[in-house]
Amino acid sequence: MTDSSEALFIGGRSGVGKSSAAYELHSQLSSRDVRHCLIEGDNLDMAHPLPWVHGLAEKNLAAMWKNYRELGYRRLIYTNTVSVRLTQQLATAMGDKPKIIAVLLTANDKTAYNRLAGRETGSELDAHYGRSQTAARDLDLHTPPWVHRVSTDGRSPTDVAATILALTGWTHRLPA
Repeated sequence: MTDSSEALFIGGRSGVGKSSAAYELHSQLSSRDVRHCLIEGDNLDMAHPLPWVHGLAEKNLAAMWKNYRELGYRRLIYTNTVSVRLTQQLATAMGDKPKIIAVLLTANDKTAYNRLAGRETGSELDAHYGRSQTAARDLDLHTPPWVHRVSTDGRSPTDVAATILALTGWTHRLPA
């Protein structure tokens, strides 16, 4: 089996469609029998207070990736708002020097607000939307230029995932 691995980091503001695109990409890859795994990075350090101070996401990614590697997985889809800015740290946590592909999903304010309004309830919507706007500005300013940008405005998760799939080239199984 090949030892090389590949990591696809999908980032973007809240409401941009990261999870929807990733789950659809998982579906498209599965239908092609392309071996891969999907990790929602937000779940790796969802704690209070301040889990990022301790590098919890990286530690948990390292543990999970070790388990996937032992089972023969070599392709990782990883979603997290800022993952496209932390590709080297995340790749280092993986421990096996993966080939890195990064995609920043973008959406205008109206699209992001409407998506957030569809899933947020109560008083959190405005706060979440404010954080989303801040993240969008920060990502736009500080994401490296080599990262692919893909707009999700007016597009279905199926279409966005197909665009990402074309960027990865993961249309076939890795050699055993």
